[in-house]
Amino acid sequence: MNFYNNTHPYYCGIDLHARTLYVCIIDQDGNTCVHKEISANPNELQQLLEPYIGNIVVGVECMHCWYWVADFCDDIK
Repeated sequence: MNFYNNTHPYYCGIDLHARTLYVCIIDQDGNTCVHKEISANPNELQQLLEPYIGNIVVGVECMHCWYWVADFCDDIK
């Protein structure tokens, strides 16, 4: 089994709900850069992630309706 062990400047965790996203972005030292609730739509997510694009890894926690976030991340990479 191979494990991914690269480091990145920023890490984003998203708790995805039907109407809202809870977004937390930390830097590689563990300092919180963003901790915010936003509407569950691509435009708001893009505005929030814009300063970090190209330097961030995103992980999403959800039971359903995750597909649009995966498509969004694939489109902006």
